[in-house]
Amino acid sequence: MVGVLKSTNNTKSNLSKDEKIALKDLRKEDTILILPADKGKSTVVLDKKDYEEKVNIMLNDDKTNEKLKNDPTARYKKKLVSLLTRFKKEEKITVKEYWKLYPTVENNPRMYCTPKIHTSGNPLRPLVDYCGSIMYETSKELARILSPLVGQSQHHVINSKDLAEDLVEIMIDEGEEFISHDVVSLFTNTPISESLEIIRHRLTEDASLNERTKLTVDDVMEILAFALTTTYFSFRGQVYQQKFGTEVGSPVSPIVANLYMEWLEKEAIATAPVNCQPRLWKRYVDDVLEIVNKGSAEQLTSHINKIDKTGNIKFTYEKEENQQIAFLDTLIVKKPDGSIKLLVYRKRTHTDQYLHFQSHHPLQHKLSVIRTIMDRKDKVITEEEDKPIEESKIKEALKLCGYPEWAFKDVDKKKPPKKEPSQSVTRGMVVLPYKEGLSQRARRIFNKHGIQTSFKPHQTLRNILVHPMDKRDSLQTAECVYEIPCRNCEKPT
Repeated sequence: MVGVLKSTNNTKSNLSKDEKIALKDLRKEDTILILPADKGKSTVVLDKKDYEEKVNIMLNDDKTNEKLKNDPTARYKKKLVSLLTRFKKEEKITVKEYWKLYPTVENNPRMYCTPKIHTSGNPLRPLVDYCGSIMYETSKELARILSPLVGQSQHHVINSKDLAEDLVEIMIDEGEEFISHDVVSLFTNTPISESLEIIRHRLTEDASLNERTKLTVDDVMEILAFALTTTYFSFRGQVYQQKFGTEVGSPVSPIVANLYMEWLEKEAIATAPVNCQPRLWKRYVDDVLEIVNKGSAEQLTSHINKIDKTGNIKFTYEKEENQQIAFLDTLIVKKPDGSIKLLVYRKRTHTDQYLHFQSHHPLQHKLSVIRTIMDRKDKVITEEEDKPIEESKIKEALKLCGYPEWAFKDVDKKKPPKKEPSQSVTRGMVVLPYKEGLSQRARRIFNKHGIQTSFKPHQTLRNILVHPMDKRDSLQTAECVYEIPCRNCEKPT
């Protein structure tokens, strides 16, 4: 490995001199913020002062957030360690699991926002960077334990392919129409007490819980309640406590919100008046697709908005237009005979921006872009005559991103076989920063020793220019390698 490192030349930059100067100037500019849009591949440039004013207005809403005088991290860590220590003593978690969940760093979760450019007024969506916080590993473990409970419903949608398979045989009567519902800010409005009751009931009925953990239902509920009621974050040096809902960024939040929505939809469908009873109800997290009688959308919306007794979960709805409606990344089109077909849907803010072929990424990453988009075309579009039209759009967009014709032919020739479960024993995996030539040679060396490798871009425009979160002190950096001075010389190792 040392020989490989010594013999590798520096990679030629794929940026021109003018582009490098422009990047340097943009990095120095402190009056603007460059952010990714909430959805899609768009990049948004905001006045920094305007952005911070909007965020502060949001945070100063005392119904949802409370300013804290003191940082609660040390207090919360003490409580978490107490719980973990008790579980270890009772042999409900192993020593290895204890040290995996033990919070070795004490970083505050950091809040930032992304602009919703697809929504009128371009409001901001709050997000929280949970990595490096004391509850991060524990939240991941809770998500692992609870995730098998999600999706045990005929109304659950996994992805667009799953939706396409469910809709392929659907026929629409003349007196029916498609509508869709969307929950307003689901995560931050999910009621915690009610969700905990629902999850306790589901865990009690789960016969396979002891296959995933030695923790009892009471144990899981105790640590889950702790995780969901210690939601705090910082913004520009000020620490806030979130008063209601789950924290956007915590690994367990999507699971909790999903389980609450499964309960809510079951209640809503069972108690809906006959004249607005949906014939079809398909839900992906906070988006719902329904088939209802024409003219019943408002009544159904009024009904489902009364199910959540806290009054926080509210739905908005959209009706089909011109015999079609968008749901996820599909466009559902009603045909004259009552059958339907599905096409790929792109929002009006869609940019056709994909990984550029000249970017410094492994070739397999670039070919995967083609493979993924073509795969979506094959799995979502239901009628064969529509597929060549979509394929033409894909090729046109990717050619603008520098993709040569041979890349499409290569993907078409080398369709990956279905992966069989590997029988070989591996000694783990390492993630290597990608450097053309060096990384491939390093992979071959690691493979000889049974170590799997994957590549990660070392430097991208996003990590150079996009910095929405508060900057951390270098000593607060987690999961890194520190420079340790040798005892016998002045050179660091």
